[in-house]
Amino acid sequence: MIGAVTIAAISLVAGWVGQALAADLVNSRPLLAMALNPRNAILVLVTNKLDAIPYYTVGFSRLVFSDPVNYLLGFWFGDRILAWIKKRSRTYGPFVDSGSQGFRKYSGILIFAMPNNIICALAGATGVKIRTFVALNVTGTLTRLFLVRRAGEAFESPIQRVLDWIAQYRTPLLVVSVLAVAWTVFGEFRGDNSELSALRDLTNDPDGETSATDGDDHGDTTAGD
Repeated sequence: MIGAVTIAAISLVAGWVGQALAADLVNSRPLLAMALNPRNAILVLVTNKLDAIPYYTVGFSRLVFSDPVNYLLGFWFGDRILAWIKKRSRTYGPFVDSGSQGFRKYSGILIFAMPNNIICALAGATGVKIRTFVALNVTGTLTRLFLVRRAGEAFESPIQRVLDWIAQYRTPLLVVSVLAVAWTVFGEFRGDNSELSALRDLTNDPDGETSATDGDDHGDTTAGD
């Protein structure tokens, strides 16, 4: 359980580092740029710089790196996860308000198309079967990488112009991105409604003791379904 929280935290921090250094890495180390932060913008910028095998291998591995972990965190700590999402997210909070069926109604397309941290946690917390989650997550991720690859081929010239512009203004872009990420990190450590604080608090009960039982009231749903 502690390992799952650690993996989720590593993924979050890696994303910050990749975002801060993206202006340099997309040109100098495209594979590392994707490995740190595989958001769509970076995938598009680096796809033409990479052969298919490393692109798909690293891209897929990084995109799904924390998804099973977030699913398990949702499964283990269902009530806490749902309460945190309701408090933090205006986008996904309504799913919590409408109960598990509110999310389950759209869970297939959401897991397939946009399996971010919150979607994966919601899947676990609302009892989406693990085999269903894995199938949707894997096929959706591969589809995403394929579509980005095709887009990179179709728009190779415009993408290269963007990369040239980034290289030309690399230093000021780095300064801006580093400051933006620093502000994000400052907010994470300063507030008690941050993702890092939520990860830290998940494993502590109100008395500060580690607990693996909270949020297990998913009816007869089990992670092995």
